[in-house]
Amino acid sequence: MEELQNEATRCLNCKTMPCHKACPLGNDIPSFIKAVKEGNLEEAYKILTKTTVLGAICGRVCPHFKQCMGSCVRGIKSEPINIGKLEAFVFDNALEKGYKLEKNSKLLGKKVAVIGGGPSGLTCSAFLAMNGAKVTIYEKQSKLGGITMYGIPDFRLPREVIEKTVNNILSLGIETKCNQELGKDYSLDEITKKYDAVYLSFGANVSAKMNIPGEDLNGVFGGNELLETGKHPDYRGKIVAVSGGGNVAMDAARTIKRMGAKKVYVIYRRAREQMPAEDYEVEEAMKEGVKFLFQNNILKILGNEKVEKLECIKTALVQREGETRLSPVNIEGSNYTIDMDYVVMAVGSKANKDVVEKTGLETTKYGNIKVDQKYMTSKEGVFAGGDLIGTKATVAWAARSGRNAAEEIMKYLI
Repeated sequence: MEELQNEATRCLNCKTMPCHKACPLGNDIPSFIKAVKEGNLEEAYKILTKTTVLGAICGRVCPHFKQCMGSCVRGIKSEPINIGKLEAFVFDNALEKGYKLEKNSKLLGKKVAVIGGGPSGLTCSAFLAMNGAKVTIYEKQSKLGGITMYGIPDFRLPREVIEKTVNNILSLGIETKCNQELGKDYSLDEITKKYDAVYLSFGANVSAKMNIPGEDLNGVFGGNELLETGKHPDYRGKIVAVSGGGNVAMDAARTIKRMGAKKVYVIYRRAREQMPAEDYEVEEAMKEGVKFLFQNNILKILGNEKVEKLECIKTALVQREGETRLSPVNIEGSNYTIDMDYVVMAVGSKANKDVVEKTGLETTKYGNIKVDQKYMTSKEGVFAGGDLIGTKATVAWAARSGRNAAEEIMKYLI
């Protein structure tokens, strides 16, 4: 506690609050840190729960240096305030001491179904329940948590933290129906007849493909699916390539290396500083023996029925007219091959096409469910958010989407 209070005293309590502006959830960071500095952890918790219910999770897994900490004024001349560590501590303390989320009766008598118990669905459920709605969460897995439970490895986010967070949210009186999948165990039409409003937040956890030759060979996997199901091949003594530069790529590479792979390569077509993953995640992966091939691209996966080799090519970064970000361009004649046993695709994700089609809702050209500015889908009373509508793929942005949707659902129901 003393160490964290000392960290809190470093906060300059800036009037412009750049950290607050850089937080996807808009957390009042200076105010909660001030409460920590004064030793009032319950007040710090109350301040944070005005905007978030996932502080114990976000404090651990958010890309803080690309968000709040990256905008901290202290970081200009020294180290930024460790906002994530302080946020996690405040929530850990609250969960341990049993602090409750505050409720009112604004939506008393209203029934809302939330389809999907990940960050977006949990946040939407919590803010609706805090305002008196009777919420029921439908979840296809046996436990709630979504990507945090089934996509982020335990070494980054302990399962105990997720379970305590979920239980705290459920203590608002939220009902759960696990092992229930939309389009299989029930239809959207059936649900809409039972509830005053419906929120869809079943995520977009189907791995995207590179659309290159050999992607259908045995030994090619999707990073999202490997992390979600935990069904891995035997990597011992094998060489594995992970294509991508985001959090899924880092989590997959580190998990596979820990499972005994002889070599794990992360192949990324841009430079290190352009990687979506946090720098410290890259550093941790390097410490664990993961090799990085920056400015390299996979052209083909070679093999007879199963993966045997990769054909790769080096890339150069060029500035294209009208673009702010440097673009990778293949360097002609720089092709080379590398022996390989398995390939993991971690180049993005998309919504489950089959489930989306069964909803009968209008979609975008990218296959996401289409919503208006109020998060309403093409069906009256049915809202959607999170990765399902193309929100930035982080826990905090998904949670922000869920909170925003809850606000719109409240306006719709009142």
